[in-house]
Amino acid sequence: MNILSLLANAAWAIDAENAGGASAAAGAAAAPNPIMSFMPLIVIFAIMYFLMIRPQQKRQKEHQAMLGALQKGDKVQTNGGLWGTVTGLEPADVTLEIAPQVRVKVGRGFIAKVSRPGDSAPASK
Repeated sequence: MNILSLLANAAWAIDAENAGGASAAAGAAAAPNPIMSFMPLIVIFAIMYFLMIRPQQKRQKEHQAMLGALQKGDKVQTNGGLWGTVTGLEPADVTLEIAPQVRVKVGRGFIAKVSRPGDSAPASK
């Protein structure tokens, strides 16, 4: 009876070893590719770039070009809502005349819109 028990235990150990090897092979085959695990992050970054970052850069370039083309006599609107005529230009500031004999200095970056004298009058609400 002792020999039968040994043979049964040996058969059980061989079956367990074969089953463990098969599951290990299946686990190795199911391991994901590291590049594919980062693919969703790459796709999300690409979508954010084309929907948010790129249009913002384009608007920023257009705004810089508009500020670079400012001339005396242009009617401008500031981010604060003031309308005025450009009477002086400095590298960092613009002098606006917002009423007769009333002049204010505004930073160039705060100019929101430019209306040239030949353009149609700005629409007021």
